[in-house]
Amino acid sequence: MNIPIPRRCIGRRALLMLATSLLSLAAFAHDGMEHVQGTVSKVSEQSVTVTTVAGKAVEVMLDGQTTYAREGKAMEKSGLNVGDHVLIHATEKGTTLTAHTVAVKASVSKKP
Repeated sequence: MNIPIPRRCIGRRALLMLATSLLSLAAFAHDGMEHVQGTVSKVSEQSVTVTTVAGKAVEVMLDGQTTYAREGKAMEKSGLNVGDHVLIHATEKGTTLTAHTVAVKASVSKKP
């Protein structure tokens, strides 16, 4: 016995399946990385401290494997400055975060 299914139900089901698939892909896209986003408040040889928009200071360790970029172009760690707006992808081991990538965002200039 075949029961006809209205076409709009098929479209809704397809949309629901697509949305579910995309959400699950997004969850795996981060490869277990933590994101730290905010403004650099301190830079040392071993770490960078970022103040998040929530006002929380987060220290992220830097190592020889950490890569750095400013506006999509590779840079050296020495180019990282207090006041830079960054997005850091880091791995977490226990309570320690270690940066995999540090991306410096374009600064937003304030118009007078």
